[in-house]
Amino acid sequence: MKAIDPAVIRGVRAACAAFVLMMLPALGAAQKLTIGIPGIPPVFGGTIALVAEKEGFFKKHGADVTVRAFETGAAASRAVASGEIALSLSPTPLILSQVSNTDVKLVGIWGMEHPDWLIGSMDPASNCESLKGASVGVDSVGGARSIALRTMLVACKMKIDDVQQVALSSNVGAAMVAGQLKFGVLHIDDIPVIETESKKKLKVVVWQKDSRPVDHYLLLVAHLDQLAKNRNAYVRAVAGLIEAERFIRNPANHAKVAQHAAPTGRSGEIAVKALKDYVAMEFWPKDHDGLARKNIEVLGKVMQKVGNIKAGKQPAPYERLVDQSVYKDAMALVK
Repeated sequence: MKAIDPAVIRGVRAACAAFVLMMLPALGAAQKLTIGIPGIPPVFGGTIALVAEKEGFFKKHGADVTVRAFETGAAASRAVASGEIALSLSPTPLILSQVSNTDVKLVGIWGMEHPDWLIGSMDPASNCESLKGASVGVDSVGGARSIALRTMLVACKMKIDDVQQVALSSNVGAAMVAGQLKFGVLHIDDIPVIETESKKKLKVVVWQKDSRPVDHYLLLVAHLDQLAKNRNAYVRAVAGLIEAERFIRNPANHAKVAQHAAPTGRSGEIAVKALKDYVAMEFWPKDHDGLARKNIEVLGKVMQKVGNIKAGKQPAPYERLVDQSVYKDAMALVK
């Protein structure tokens, strides 16, 4: 009797596993998870989770997911590390530094590769030299905007100690409109809001995408132990995000996406405008996991260079930082 090719056996097993995964929602096996998104109000990057929740994409794949806003992405990642929540969308520089420095048991299972950070100014004459000694709005010292500031200052040949950080959570733009700050670390979607409310043109002093084209912005992180115990639920949650990205990508859905984005403080015409810019830059990964090795390894070297990774420590290996298998199984569900 001819032996069966092992590859065929593996293929049959994979097909059976995929079938079981697809059947579980019909059996009422929805599993509860909480995803933490950064900012109160949330930053626009978290819109993908809001869309997945409101459009029922999580439920479609058998996951009972609640989206919860945290003060910062750092606070959300701490909640994952402590077991308070299952997942967080947190700054990649922060996660990379934490894992490298303390081996915190977090791992990325999906990501956003393209940061939209910039240093903006209400003074049209501002330039890199103007930043010397200036107050700059960030979310929190050591938070996502703070880390982005440290990175962008390299383009101005400055260090973080050359400026004064002002911690304002997600309210940096509002402080600039009110005339309380000249400089702030901002997102792309902050620009139309600031210009509309202040009736002034915002000056972009530095774009992070220009100062470092190969980069990484956010990681969807899980606790290694919880992922091992409840992997199926995490696969389903990522499947919901994949469907949400496809929904966002379609211009016919932009008005509806803008409604779901209301918690971010961006709705209506401003949200639709921001969506066009974000889809064009592939802010949310288009049918891939957003975990490019090159981007994450380059970022690790940058974090070491700017001092976010402690002296004597090395950037954590790529294989320790991410688990690409979750996305592969989630994509199988979506297909």
